[in-house]
Amino acid sequence: MSRRVTSKLLLTQHALQDIQTIYEYSVEHWGKRAAEKYLDEIEAGLERVKSQPSLLRTEPDLHAALTFYRINKHLLVCDISSESIVVLTVVHSSMDIPTRLAELQPTLAAEVELLHRRLRVN
Repeated sequence: MSRRVTSKLLLTQHALQDIQTIYEYSVEHWGKRAAEKYLDEIEAGLERVKSQPSLLRTEPDLHAALTFYRINKHLLVCDISSESIVVLTVVHSSMDIPTRLAELQPTLAAEVELLHRRLRVN
């Protein structure tokens, strides 16, 4: 990815909810220690993407306009612009990702537009 991006990394409400759900699921299935370790891995991945946006990859088979970054079994789904990286959602790699993105599109598009407007104002 050759687009230059500033170091602003934003997460939509949906992405934050996804991370909370991942944590709760992990606690239920593998215990609190494993859940916290996985959350640490997600946080480290977010920091990597923030400092090295070139790690984000396009996946035309999934969605031509979005970028992706894999963290273990999950994908960060991002919208990238010259002002920021917006993490739209975090999906498990076993999901039917194109279908899931199509389902989320109207809500995510509205959140991204709101975030971009706020960035322009600030």
